Amino acid sequence: MKNIKLLGLPLLLLVFITSCSSVSVLSDYDQKTDFNGYKSYAFYKTGIDKAQISDLDKKRILRAIETEMSSRGFVKSENPDLLVSIFTKEQERVDVYQNNYGWGGAWGWGYNPWAWGPGFGWGGTNVSTRTQGSLYIDLIDNTSNELVWQGKGVGTIANTGNVAKKEERIKEFVSQILEQYPPNAVAMK
Repeated sequence: MKNIKLLGLPLLLLVFITSCSSVSVLSDYDQKTDFNGYKSYAFYKTGIDKAQISDLDKKRILRAIETEMSSRGFVKSENPDLLVSIFTKEQERVDVYQNNYGWGGAWGWGYNPWAWGPGFGWGGTNVSTRTQGSLYIDLIDNTSNELVWQGKGVGTIANTGNVAKKEERIKEFVSQILEQYPPNAVAMK
C-alpha cells in the first residue's frame, strides 16, 4: 500500500504540471471561404500595433507565426493573400487553496457529544497568483478585407525572468493555435 502512495504522488504532480502548461485552443472561420487559394501572407501592422504587450513579446509572437506559416507552405509577400493580425488579453488569477488535514476534538473527562479524542491537526491557506493570457491570431482576406479565420489560445503565462522559457511558451501558444488552420484539414482529422 505504501508503494502505491509513493507512486501516486509523482503521477499526481505530473498531471498537475501538465495541466498548468497546456493551452486551451478555439478557432472559428467563415464557412464560405475557400482556404485552398491562400498561399502568401503579410503582417497587418495596424492591428499588431494595437496589441497591448511589450514590443519584445510582439517580436517573439511574430517570429513564431512566421515559423508556423512557412512550415505550412506559406510565403511572406508584399502582395499577400492573407493579412495576419494579433490581439492579446491578460488577466491576473488568484488561486486560494485551503488545507485542513487531521482530526480534532478535545481532551478531558466528562460527557460532551460534540468533542472526542485528542485535538490535533494541521492546515492552512495557500494563495498564489498567476497570469492567464489569451492570444488571438486573425487571418484577414487581403482582397475583401474581411476576417476569414480566427484562432484563440488561452493559458498560463509564466511570470519568469527566464527569456528562453518565455520564448518557448510563446512558440507553444502559436503552434497550438495554428494547428487549427486550415479548418478543412482539422475537420477531416
